Amino acid sequence: MENMIDIPAEHEKNVCGQFDVNLKKIERSLHVTMVDRDGALKIIGPEEMVQRAKSVFSNLIELSRRGNTITAQNVDHALFLSVTGDDHQIVEIDKDIICRTISGRPVKPKTMGQKQYVDAIREKMIVFGIGPAGTGKTYLAMAMAIQAFKNGDVARIILTRPAIEAGEKLGFLPGDLQSKIDPYLRPLYDALYQIMGAESYLHNSEKGLIEVAPLAYMRGRTLDNAYIILDEAQNTTPAQMKMFLTRIGFGSKVIITGDQTQKDLPAGAVSGLDTALKVLKKIDDIGFCYLTSSDVVRHPLVQKIVQAYEDYETKSSRTGDRRRRPEH
Repeated sequence: MENMIDIPAEHEKNVCGQFDVNLKKIERSLHVTMVDRDGALKIIGPEEMVQRAKSVFSNLIELSRRGNTITAQNVDHALFLSVTGDDHQIVEIDKDIICRTISGRPVKPKTMGQKQYVDAIREKMIVFGIGPAGTGKTYLAMAMAIQAFKNGDVARIILTRPAIEAGEKLGFLPGDLQSKIDPYLRPLYDALYQIMGAESYLHNSEKGLIEVAPLAYMRGRTLDNAYIILDEAQNTTPAQMKMFLTRIGFGSKVIITGDQTQKDLPAGAVSGLDTALKVLKKIDDIGFCYLTSSDVVRHPLVQKIVQAYEDYETKSSRTGDRRRRPEH
């Protein structure tokens, strides 16, 4: 089958990519041949694949019209949704602008999983965002918190994560306690600076309206009318997680993010995140969003790394099950 699709000249380079890299990726993925002539793209191949390629290009052109720079991740996601039949939702996802960074760049969900995560944050009082590195769990939660703070929906923002060592000991790090802890909180500072600017953060921090602190500092407090984000929750103990969840006061919203595959707890220790997911799964006012490697929005290589580890761990667990299974 052959089909033609018009690509406006002003969007051709953006949609096809440098040296037609996007075009070649779609050709390889869908087993079609594409010929670009005078702003019209001829797609040749099996009927189903031609229709999917046409749908992918239509969505990429629309994203380009909306001012997006088309990345490899956009192409991968469009291809993924063309399989599931949800490709019509790409533009709907792109319309959902949470806020803008200090440089004016819009912050918005980029995948279906991220859109469901953002919608859950809007609807639920407590949301667990679970997924691998690079899926935007923390960044999107920060954007939602900052927007709620700017709109006056909450009086303050509290960002926390357990200050657990990732192979290093706190005591060997230079400086006082705050200097030792700050590196563990650096990713939270980075997102704050990018979205609201260093000056605005420092101004609100001095007034106590934005707080970045280790999880241990939450003990004994009741947090009313606040937007609270617990990051790296896989590194909490069950006791720490219970302590944190029972700090929540009236008018507060809580986002808990974590990656169950990257625990830094001592060998044999139980993760508070794993326990909470089992204990709280039947409570209606709590949302659970599971992001996957298809939601990774970092460099495409990161997506491949995450997928490779997922495949390896799945294979290892199957091998372990076979070894443990008794012979009859």
